[in-house]
Amino acid sequence: MSRYTGPRLRLMRAVGLDLPGLSRKTIERKPTPPGMREGQYKKKKSEYGTQLLEKQKIRFNYGISERYLQRLVKQAFGSREHSGNKLLELLERRLDSVVFRAGLAPTISAARQLVNHKHVLVDGKKVNIASFQVAPGQIVGLTEKGYKVPAVAYSLENPGLARPAWIAFDKEKNSAKMITAPDRDSFPFAIDAQLLVEYYARRVSR
Repeated sequence: MSRYTGPRLRLMRAVGLDLPGLSRKTIERKPTPPGMREGQYKKKKSEYGTQLLEKQKIRFNYGISERYLQRLVKQAFGSREHSGNKLLELLERRLDSVVFRAGLAPTISAARQLVNHKHVLVDGKKVNIASFQVAPGQIVGLTEKGYKVPAVAYSLENPGLARPAWIAFDKEKNSAKMITAPDRDSFPFAIDAQLLVEYYARRVSR
């Protein structure tokens, strides 16, 4: 699947909640799904539809393909931890997500651009792979040129989300250290991890 370039609010209205990694805008003024008028009767979703909705939240927020998400699901299924919680951890440990959660970019999409243009440093070395898994103890920052990007300066002055407890932010260096693995409680939007597990249980070979 190619990268979605259409209206981001439309995707958030489709899943019925704000996705901070996708956009700083909110659906508060127009929360109804696309094509549905306000006050119109909303059909009850089937079990499959409910599971699919949880998956779409993940894909839209992180801007990832189905194939990549299935790779992460397989990795989560192979873990000794709860598969759903492990999947959420792996998503949050992506380099573009860490850059966003550290307040160095306004959205995950903007963070991915910083990564792709080699503006992001991990332990002082340039990393241009957005899916790179940051490990506890590693420090994420930007190049000198990266800090001059207008979106970065704006995000540092106006962070969209409070930084999670698993990130220690150095205000003098504008860098972030992952002190522990991301936990379920700090996830940035409502998600039912168990429904994700149920959705993929019969679709992904373990």
